[in-house]
Amino acid sequence: MELRHLKYFLAVADTRNFTQAAARCHVAQSALSQQIARLEKDVGAPLFNRTSRSVRLTAAGELLEPLARRILADVDNAQAALDALAGLHRGRLRLGLVQTMAVSFDMVEVAAEYRARYPGIDLRVSNAPSSRMAAEVLAGTLDLAVVGLGPGQVPEGLDRRMLGSAPLVAVVPREHALADREAIDLAELPDSHPLIQFSRGSGLRRQVEAAFARAGAEAGRHFEVGQIHDMIRLAVRGVGVTVVPRSTVVGPGSLLGLDTADDLPRGARMLRLTDDEAVHDICVVYDGTRLAPAGAAFLDVLDRHATHRSA
Repeated sequence: MELRHLKYFLAVADTRNFTQAAARCHVAQSALSQQIARLEKDVGAPLFNRTSRSVRLTAAGELLEPLARRILADVDNAQAALDALAGLHRGRLRLGLVQTMAVSFDMVEVAAEYRARYPGIDLRVSNAPSSRMAAEVLAGTLDLAVVGLGPGQVPEGLDRRMLGSAPLVAVVPREHALADREAIDLAELPDSHPLIQFSRGSGLRRQVEAAFARAGAEAGRHFEVGQIHDMIRLAVRGVGVTVVPRSTVVGPGSLLGLDTADDLPRGARMLRLTDDEAVHDICVVYDGTRLAPAGAAFLDVLDRHATHRSA
């Protein structure tokens, strides 16, 4: 079994199309088909069910797919670690970054310092729901990720380092029945305004739904948005109610750039939740057994910023 065979296999698994897979791999389709056939001979089973209209993974293909991704990720990580061994002059760091920052320091400043210290490292930053990024760290396609997951939500096999926490708050339009309150129980929210929710699979979505469950209520699914900034703006415009970390509404680094809740436009209100457990945790997750020097160096920079701001 050769590494290039696994690359060809994953290209077909991703595209479900031999022509597209061949184009991705920059080889002729006939050559790719021959290499897939060799791989199937090596594993002793067909990996794809092929028809004139579709290409699907067989049971053997489904078993091989995550293993192949892990093998190629490990090889890639080994090369990056070797590249970085001599003083981090070259290499690669793949960083996942959540939208919501419940921390007292600026992740942009962390990335800028890292880049200044290690200009030869190719820094690649991506954004996705927290659960997906954690899964990618576990699979080896991300080196580490800053996510919004609580202790019981991080996949087994990953290290978790806490970075910060922010209380959840409700943002309601001025005409809302509870707009004159300072604090509310989520069970008090009437159905007169839709609940504006964050994307499924995100750490924030999980934490909000857990807070509703503790209140004995069900989080509505009237409106789903993929940007925290838009969730707050929609609530301010009177479209509905949203529950977000306080740090995204007011304070340093807030998405609206507000100093206090009194600065919310259109008379909207930010209401404290009576549930003390309703918080948004931010942590960095990584696999300590596979972390390359470039990743370890990023953790050092991250720790310095976290220690400095908390001192």
